Amino acid sequence: MTFSRAFNNASVQRFILIACLVLLWQWLSSTERISSLFFPAPSTILSTLYELILSGLLWQHLSATMLRVLFGLMLGGIPAILLGIFMGWSPFYRTLIDPVISAFHPMPKVALLPLIMILFGIGELSKVVAVAIGAFFPLMINSMAGVAQIQPIYFEAAKVFKADRMFTLRRIIIPGSSPLILAGLRLALNSSVLITIAVELVTARKGLGALIWLAWELFQTEKLYAGLLVIGLLGIAANSLIRLLQERLVPWQLTKAGG
Repeated sequence: MTFSRAFNNASVQRFILIACLVLLWQWLSSTERISSLFFPAPSTILSTLYELILSGLLWQHLSATMLRVLFGLMLGGIPAILLGIFMGWSPFYRTLIDPVISAFHPMPKVALLPLIMILFGIGELSKVVAVAIGAFFPLMINSMAGVAQIQPIYFEAAKVFKADRMFTLRRIIIPGSSPLILAGLRLALNSSVLITIAVELVTARKGLGALIWLAWELFQTEKLYAGLLVIGLLGIAANSLIRLLQERLVPWQLTKAGG
């Protein structure tokens, strides 16, 4: 009964599926049923990743990417949350500013990189600014939506009790909008990682994107796959961190979502 219950667990089923796919890939590559040049065996990829870790090269690239993501997320995220809360709180300014946001949001952020490099140079600042722009829009839109969806009755109650704006912000706006702000943070974080890798492919000498590009130029496909594996693990870690923040800051939302 215990084994059957464990097997029916969704996490266990996902793990078994992934393990079967990896073993199939290993067998196909080892027996040359697929080209090991284009699809190196998972054991080869893990061995290459281990060598990159031992040499310290992986940490150099990973730290460069993480710093760009972190600084870009802070540079774009803090103004995004503040502006989003302000627009959600004020229908007049939301109506005034929303068309501007709607015009700039669909623009491919990587396509703005040449203009950003003209304005901010070819150094680290331009890379961070590109990441910040990518993080700004999903976080700002979610923050605005989080405030706008708060039931008007809460604001009416605050007026009845003559609550000042700071009290309303602390006790109504921030708690009520936190679930959507955290959802926006997850989108912004994923967008930041994506844009960071894209920018590094084009302009950087350090970073996971640069590692992947160099591996492609030298046709070292095992390094290319190792870099992609690290990016995937970085994404899982980032989403797990957001999930932990949700459990700590908005546990009622998770309880509601889980029934």
